[in-house]
Amino acid sequence: MVKKLPVSPLAPKKPAKPKPLAGTRLSALASGARYKGRDDVLLVELNKAARIAGVFTRSKMPSAAVDLSRAHLAATKGRVRAILVNAGNANAFTGAAGAKAAALTAQAAAQKIGCEPHDVLVASTGVIGEVLEIAPIRRAIEKADGKADWLDAARAIMTTDTFPKLASASAKFGNQTVTLTGIAKGSGMIAPDMATMLAFVFTDAALPVGVLNKLLSAANADSFNCITVDGDTSTSDTCLLVATGAKPINGAAIKSADDKRLAAFKKALSELMQNLAQQVARDGEGITKLMTIEVSGAENNAAARKIALAIGNSPLVKTAIAGGDSNWGRIVMAVGKSGEKAERDKLAISIGGVKVARKGKVVPGYREAPVARHMNGKEISIAVNVGVKTGKGAGKARIWASDLTHGYISINADYRS
Repeated sequence: MVKKLPVSPLAPKKPAKPKPLAGTRLSALASGARYKGRDDVLLVELNKAARIAGVFTRSKMPSAAVDLSRAHLAATKGRVRAILVNAGNANAFTGAAGAKAAALTAQAAAQKIGCEPHDVLVASTGVIGEVLEIAPIRRAIEKADGKADWLDAARAIMTTDTFPKLASASAKFGNQTVTLTGIAKGSGMIAPDMATMLAFVFTDAALPVGVLNKLLSAANADSFNCITVDGDTSTSDTCLLVATGAKPINGAAIKSADDKRLAAFKKALSELMQNLAQQVARDGEGITKLMTIEVSGAENNAAARKIALAIGNSPLVKTAIAGGDSNWGRIVMAVGKSGEKAERDKLAISIGGVKVARKGKVVPGYREAPVARHMNGKEISIAVNVGVKTGKGAGKARIWASDLTHGYISINADYRS
């Protein structure tokens, strides 16, 4: 029996309530394969005008679902009719049997909605090393009726998540308004080196695959690529951006991601994906505090991100945050181990807006009390300037990270029980 976990203390007070999005039909279904009394399969049906871009895990051990979806995206050139997701079983490291299982689930979804199997993308999340059971998934798909809403959809893809993750936004194209809606799941095995655990973003705008690919890559870099819970990259990471084409854009067709008419859409997409990414970080397994870590003065943006992640992934930093210990020396340690350039005698650190170190040493007259008060809160801000570059050419990055508590150990020690 899978244990129900308490809701994260950093969960939103209320989940977003996105409206229906033209060009999609949602079915949230219960297979009973792993979870009892809840939906664990999601089928999203798309209209024929839909176009999809995707990014997947960079793990050298990708799941069968990732392999199949990559192949189907390439074969269809982004013209996909459905997305099928199952929760509870990652179907990863399962060999030929797992690959066959993934293909058969795509086939079952295709038969249900009347398309070809290669028109279906699949995503799986859960336990690694167990072949996905086909029969329960097939039975669930047969019950698909397209009557679910976005909250149902977000709940159906949860594993150790303690709350559903949704976001919605709108953007203007001249006098037209288009809608964006996204759902995500993730709580552990989170240090994405491409995207997230599972995330699906939809818009009713009509946009070509080439443009979607560039928009997704850019928005992903500043959102799902900037969160960490435990430093572990999943075998199943999948992030899809879907344009249903239900609202053709007035005027000339958009053929380039540099089209000025996309400015408001880019902003809305970036904010929506950052919202979802932060929700994932706020639901980190066993989390009690969320760190926002900003690094500046680096060699370049990539170096700044690597330094920020070194801080956010450090067990010593994470446990200090969990315990409310303002031991900023651990931040110095993490910067030093990152492997990126950093000037020791120019290093500056602030916690909660309070300067604790500058020019490579503790600030004269430093008082720990205001920092300690900040550390007792749920939202912890850390700013580091590594002193390598200044001005416009200096690299900078911002990431979000969870603390590390006994709760994380308990959840993962009992994950399969």
